[in-house]
Amino acid sequence: MTTENPVREQVALLTDLNLEAGRADALAVIDPAGVEHTFGDVHRGASRFADRLLSLGVGREQRVVLVMDDSLRFHAAFLGSIRAGAVPVPVNFLARSDDFRYFLEDSYAVAVVVDAPFLDAVEPHAKELDVALITGGVPDVDQSVEAWTADGVDDFDAAPAHADDAAFWLYSSGSTGRPKGVVHTHKDVVFTCERYAGGVLGIQASDRVFSTTKLFHAYGLGNGLTFPLYHGATAVQLGGRPTPEAVLTRVVETRPSILFSVPALYNAMLNSEQIDDVDLSSLRLGVSAAEALPPEVWRRWHERTGTEILDGIGSTEMLHIYCSNRASAVVPGTSGTPVDGYELQLRDPETGEILTGAKAEGTLWVKGDSALAYYWHNSAKTRACLQGDWFFSGDRYRRNTDGTYAYEGRADDMIKVKGLWVSPIEIENRLIEHPAVTEAAVVGATREGMTSIVAHVIPAAGHESGDELTSELQEWCKEALLRYQYPHEVVYVDDFPRTPTGKVQRFKLREESASG
Repeated sequence: MTTENPVREQVALLTDLNLEAGRADALAVIDPAGVEHTFGDVHRGASRFADRLLSLGVGREQRVVLVMDDSLRFHAAFLGSIRAGAVPVPVNFLARSDDFRYFLEDSYAVAVVVDAPFLDAVEPHAKELDVALITGGVPDVDQSVEAWTADGVDDFDAAPAHADDAAFWLYSSGSTGRPKGVVHTHKDVVFTCERYAGGVLGIQASDRVFSTTKLFHAYGLGNGLTFPLYHGATAVQLGGRPTPEAVLTRVVETRPSILFSVPALYNAMLNSEQIDDVDLSSLRLGVSAAEALPPEVWRRWHERTGTEILDGIGSTEMLHIYCSNRASAVVPGTSGTPVDGYELQLRDPETGEILTGAKAEGTLWVKGDSALAYYWHNSAKTRACLQGDWFFSGDRYRRNTDGTYAYEGRADDMIKVKGLWVSPIEIENRLIEHPAVTEAAVVGATREGMTSIVAHVIPAAGHESGDELTSELQEWCKEALLRYQYPHEVVYVDDFPRTPTGKVQRFKLREESASG
């Protein structure tokens, strides 16, 4: 660590901060099996992993891919890799086998840590590419996280690092083309921990935080690892798929004070038969990201729990949420106002002109010290999205006169009908207010040069889909929105194609609608 950078700017030293603060024996993690682990346990695991990783010959800035579900093993591998001077690259463990090969090849990985359920999809590629394989959840194997952390060096000196050194990579979702490697530095983590986790959420050592989004995702990594470590709080983990029932059960079992989730899962929990029978009184806050939270879902959650959901917008490139609602000042249907330390601009999508004034609509640009350093192997994308200190979010937003920002959709999801721009989010929010609709996703379908607004709707239990309901939903939209903001077609489905975080993959719905 260079003298001009404080110790806290080195990610690997997040555990050291807790030990120095006398929290070695305080509760750090409740793992998926319900086993409790202290900050001392986390520190020892990372130290022992780092020592063994170096003995394997892994050197400074070499990449270590992590194909791991949430567990204490993830903490050991992620923090231990950084402690050794290597760069961990967590990836979606639900990816396809050829995606794993891509991650290994594209990152020039020298090692990969793989949990047992994913070995069959990863191991053949690791062998062919001569990448060292370290297993997780296979304790009787010498080259496993369990064997490496069972004994060894309890306090491994972290490799010196500059605040601007690469700390880890995250691969973007890859909704168009191959996922892109997003390079983040040590200072990015500190900025999000201080400005959002501390400044907006007020996370303290007394909090228990539970994230339904997995650690391999930028949102989940902050929620479940860096935020609680930085502030000395306890992280609650859930293994496997975060179903509504599994999440509600976990809340009852572990009594978290902050729940991090996504709109689709909040909505699914509210629609669960279990919702009326569970005690959610431990919660003081909910947090939502990944997609815009419909006002109706916010209202129902607040009515059921008495707690607010703070909706916000973030991205893999900015590492976490940079615009958010605040407790006791929530404006449902908006992403709130910029987090301290971040600046936002709305620009005209065609001319690039910065749109000033109290009210404006345009593409969203953000400036803040947690921005990615660059996209790996993609200089063209880096140049297009990073202009000086400003990053192009790819989202279209409306700035309201009260200073809040309202999401209108991804820039490429906006629908132009007869020369007028239509926000799919406004129609979706209106549709979900109808008692016959559980969830809705709206896209534009272009056929023979003409664009139609198509709503994909998941009907609520006990409601019949068909022409009568379609007409009712169309009138429902016309009553509250502008007369041209209504679905020309309604397609009834059981579910939508989604990303691992539950975000609707609208590009797939667009493709289906265009060909339908």
